Amino acid sequence: MFQRFAALLLLAASLMGAAQAQQPQTDLQRTKLSVGLYKIDAQVAQTPQQREIGLMFRKEMPQAEGMIFVFDQPATQCFWMRNTLLPLTAAFVADDGRIVNLVDMQPMTENSHCSEEPVRFVLEMNQGWFAKKNIKKGAKLGGELFAASKR
Repeated sequence: MFQRFAALLLLAASLMGAAQAQQPQTDLQRTKLSVGLYKIDAQVAQTPQQREIGLMFRKEMPQAEGMIFVFDQPATQCFWMRNTLLPLTAAFVADDGRIVNLVDMQPMTENSHCSEEPVRFVLEMNQGWFAKKNIKKGAKLGGELFAASKR
């Protein structure tokens, strides 16, 4: 009897864990970014767990919103789209806010998309956002994150 009860508890806990894992993270700290005349309201993914989940399971995202991934040290950063439902563009960003490269990423794929040089920041926006605003490689992002990294 006890073994059956323990097995039921274990099953319930694993189902709850799976259900929680399928929830998008929408309660992260936010920061204001700018590029040219355009403003971005970005969620900040700075812990390993926050970066791992990223924009997974998100069904929609407003056009002026995104997520910026912050790493401790500059390195070649590579991203994929497992469990990510939205088509996104990743901007790989140097410490001074310069966009190193832009990469369009397709939903629900495991293709690796990497920075062309070591970076600490990656900004994900809805696919097409940068192109519609004519923002290209070399453009500079502004915001407290980049001012802080100059210190």
